[in-house]
Amino acid sequence: MAITKIHPIKSTLNLAIDYITNENKTDEKILVTSNKCFPATAHTQFLKTREDNNVKGTVLARHLIQSFLPNETTPEQAHQIGVELCNKILKNEYEFVLTTHIDKGHIHNHIIFNNVNMVTGKCYQSNKKSYHKIRYQSDKLCKENNLIVIDEHYEAYKKKYKTSGKSWYENEQFKKGTSWKSKLQFDIDRTIKQSKDWDDFLDKMTILGYEIKHGKHIAFKHKDKEKFTRSKVIGIDYTEDRIKERIKENASHRNYPIKKRIGNIIDIDNNEKVKSSKGYEYWATKHNLQVASNIVILMREKGIKTLSELDSFIQTSADKRQELQDKIKILDKDISNLSITMEQVHTIKMYRQVYLEYKNDISDKAFYDEHKSEIIQYQNVLAELKKSYSKFPDTKDILNQLDLLHEKKNTLMQEYSSTKSDMSELYQIRKNYEKYINKDKTHLRE
Repeated sequence: MAITKIHPIKSTLNLAIDYITNENKTDEKILVTSNKCFPATAHTQFLKTREDNNVKGTVLARHLIQSFLPNETTPEQAHQIGVELCNKILKNEYEFVLTTHIDKGHIHNHIIFNNVNMVTGKCYQSNKKSYHKIRYQSDKLCKENNLIVIDEHYEAYKKKYKTSGKSWYENEQFKKGTSWKSKLQFDIDRTIKQSKDWDDFLDKMTILGYEIKHGKHIAFKHKDKEKFTRSKVIGIDYTEDRIKERIKENASHRNYPIKKRIGNIIDIDNNEKVKSSKGYEYWATKHNLQVASNIVILMREKGIKTLSELDSFIQTSADKRQELQDKIKILDKDISNLSITMEQVHTIKMYRQVYLEYKNDISDKAFYDEHKSEIIQYQNVLAELKKSYSKFPDTKDILNQLDLLHEKKNTLMQEYSSTKSDMSELYQIRKNYEKYINKDKTHLRE
């Protein structure tokens, strides 16, 4: 399994070459190969080629790193794979220095090559296409040498969703409460519901800590973030035009959030402290009047006039909360199933070469005994995958689906948290209504 990375060198080219050719890292410089140059003077030869071709760009060379898993290969084999990779991608048209480092826990190749093509005089074009060509050739060479081929999407999956025993989502929730995209989505959604018009929306988003940039596409940057995010990346409902439409749509049936905490009604008739202190009795009476006033205001804001209407509102809120719980459970199940599929696909890729070797000669009992565990695991996992998939799943598609599901779950979790707080306030209103306002009446009074 080889992981490839490439980055430009714009200065200190000599130091970079000195580093990769260090004798302590390269088995006394045995694991050093060069093309069209000498390692000791490669930097000057690189610059001479640039000068001869009148190249003025800032990039002097490219540094390619090819890393292998611990104990996966030998230094000699890794070095040979590096040589073959250079032959494939550089085609004897670039000066380069290749070294194999053995001083770390894993063997890895360093390749520094001139940014200028010796034949054409043109600069190397480093982009997605050229990088994927490097990856393709590296993977092909690994296969030919019976090494496992790295799956970048599986590696991204591990990094995102298998962090310290927690999923990426759980880890992010623990550290900062939410992902940036889902937080923006949630804040836009709740602000739309609270805004009377576009200007009011912008003011409220500013209060929430967002800097807003207007242009072809509206963008938001939270005070905790470094970069702006175009809201349209969240979805079609988050373009500037669509947000304005949603504000108008919600104007007639806006759901005002309960912001003010509802206090407890004090039972004046049965409170011992009230009985023993006139001052406390006066304060308690005043307190109860204030709580009652807040209840009336909040209920009117919600269009609630009777106790039965309040009960109906509570039931609706409870149903919504349960609906959110059910949706989250479904997402959790889908996430779990996709995660299992990702691991199964990884297992198939990891043991495919062993299985193919076994199939080539099933009579080789020694080989089967040595790799029995891998062969059986491969067969079992493949059988499980075939139950659910007619076509072998692609790890890129699985990762994209997982990203989408986690974003949805993130948003639902925030909404669930919000409804939980609202429910607490509603239950408090109901309790106080019973104690103070609705002893014998069902309708609110002035």
